[in-house]
Amino acid sequence: MTEIHALPKAELHVHIEGTFEPELIFEIAARNRVALPYANVEALRAAYDFSDLQSFLGVYYAGMDVLRVERDFYDLTIAYLRRAVAQGVRHAEIFFDPQAHLSRGIAFDVVVNGIRQALREGERDLRVTSHLILCFLRDLSEESAMETLDLALRNREKIVAVGLDSAELGNPPSKFVRVFDRARAEGFLTVAHAGEEGPPEYVAEALDLLKVARVDHGVRCMEDPALVQRLVRERVPLTVCPLSNVRLRVVRSLEEHPLKRMFDAGLLVTVNSDDPAYFGGYVGENYAGVAALGFTTEELATLARHSFEASFLEEPLRRRYLEEIAGVDGSELQDAALP
Repeated sequence: MTEIHALPKAELHVHIEGTFEPELIFEIAARNRVALPYANVEALRAAYDFSDLQSFLGVYYAGMDVLRVERDFYDLTIAYLRRAVAQGVRHAEIFFDPQAHLSRGIAFDVVVNGIRQALREGERDLRVTSHLILCFLRDLSEESAMETLDLALRNREKIVAVGLDSAELGNPPSKFVRVFDRARAEGFLTVAHAGEEGPPEYVAEALDLLKVARVDHGVRCMEDPALVQRLVRERVPLTVCPLSNVRLRVVRSLEEHPLKRMFDAGLLVTVNSDDPAYFGGYVGENYAGVAALGFTTEELATLARHSFEASFLEEPLRRRYLEEIAGVDGSELQDAALP
């Protein structure tokens, strides 16, 4: 694990609310005098046995209910950054779900300002760069997404991109075409979750209708050879989350995960943690897990290079991080790559 942590990497698919460890949930709940439906940390952690995406979302939204003031969002974010930096993350592009907080009466500015304070501190003190990506909840209406975009435009300098997450089945990308058209016209980059539980057609919709710069998850693209060829040809990044896919039963086991086949097919795949507090590991654990799928030491380094190539970094900083990977001695990763 230490060897994997030594590999400089970017994380491009992590939901800040999904980094909420049970201990911090209880700490903030006590501070804000919020009652939890769990007796203790152990009882809450025992609830992390999910049958699918929807079963996870119920626990996920219950946990975030304790977040009330800027300090809470700061504490949540700085805790993630400290863990990520310890695992070799040099740059993070972090999702947040404002609608989940707006529906609880928490102001948009409270959420974004608390997160941003931690991101600024992370860059200054931890030397990790970051971008913030606003995700629309796809199981809510287009109207709700458009209203949230209005709020984002008042905070334009704080947010680099918009995305699409939450319950995928029955909520195709086509539902949000007008929202994404407007977001792009306003200068936002765009990404979208697609092809996790939803079919390969959702990946094509995200590309054709939402004009996304990269696809989050995308593992079900392997069911459509023509789509795979297109993704390879157009060099579309896929932000894959192996441990998440196992915990949410997208695949039955890590051994059956398609990441190595995706890599071998020429796809620009990256390794990420998604909701690490709930899915059994941060980005380092995800890299360590997939190392056993047959990746060589050089291929693990290529996965890390992909993460910076697929990022929204400006070119000088991207080159600096890529040079840092080139400076890592391959022998440092040798043990980690053995199955």
